Amino acid sequence: MKVLVGMSGGVDSSTAAVLLKEAGCEVQGLSLLLFETRGRTGSAACCSLKSVQDAARTAARMGFPHSVLDVRDRFVQRVVEPFVRAYKRGLTPNPCILCNMHIKFPVLLEEARRRGIPHIATGHYAVAEHIDGRSVLRKGVDRSKDQSYVLYGLREEELRSLVLPLGARRKRDIRKTAREMGLPVFDRPESQEICFVENRDYVGFIHALEPGAGPPGPILDGEGRVIGTHQGIYRYTLGQRKRLGIPSPRPLYVTGIDVRNNAIRVGEREVAFRRTVRAKEMNWLLEGYRDRDAFRAEVKVRSMMEAAGASVRPGEGGGGVLVAFDEPQFAPAPGQAAVLYEGDLVLGGGTIAESF
Repeated sequence: MKVLVGMSGGVDSSTAAVLLKEAGCEVQGLSLLLFETRGRTGSAACCSLKSVQDAARTAARMGFPHSVLDVRDRFVQRVVEPFVRAYKRGLTPNPCILCNMHIKFPVLLEEARRRGIPHIATGHYAVAEHIDGRSVLRKGVDRSKDQSYVLYGLREEELRSLVLPLGARRKRDIRKTAREMGLPVFDRPESQEICFVENRDYVGFIHALEPGAGPPGPILDGEGRVIGTHQGIYRYTLGQRKRLGIPSPRPLYVTGIDVRNNAIRVGEREVAFRRTVRAKEMNWLLEGYRDRDAFRAEVKVRSMMEAAGASVRPGEGGGGVLVAFDEPQFAPAPGQAAVLYEGDLVLGGGTIAESF
């Protein structure tokens, strides 16, 4: 089996490539140069020059070809610029989802087809199952690392070609395997940042790109009284507690972002809970659910939360869904994703338009 493996340079994708080679596959590695315009040669981020070099070292050591594709312009247009625009509109985007939907998997499949390779693979912790011509996406066995949430946007042709060698494995075993194989990246630390944002400072990143990204405005309490001044709504997200700068005997959280009036609302934690979410731009991995009147599902509104029981009604707003949770959920932020599950099976997902 020929397979083109997307290699970020980290331990997961590197081990995935080697496992496939050891299983008898004819492996080629491909790294994408995404955002290397600020000299971040020492960064552990998945798009850094060092990461690409680490992927090349792994491929050379294990004896399979590796190449690099420069997609920086496409990445800026489809990920970075939408990321900035979303925050300026009071939304909370997920750049990993944007990248998977518009860059990593489309480019990987395009390049595989150009080379006449029928399969693509990555180091994501999820399961791509192919039985009797039917392809489905399931949660990874290691629930603490499951990445099915960020893969809900896969197109049918991408999922049909996809191999995920780590889906049935646990992270601790992958690092042990990498060490035993002598991979150069076996001890590389986890990347916990947005790949194009240094030190997790997305506010500084946006401010550096657009110094006038957001004018100051009022911070309001639950009664609508002005109790402070914010420095731009792009600095805030629903449920946020830090950087409010307002003295209070009890912790305050962002409970609403009023873009039209350039205002931030704050209150105690319980005010940020929502029972209902409306999602748009749905991508259905199982088409049969799109046409149902209503159904039960478990739903995630952030990557690492436990999926929560809900009633789902498709057909909202021309292809969206209305999700009514059994129990209120903390701060489902517009701009994030609502991903639907039946057990470990991914049904589909969409972008949260509003929560109430």
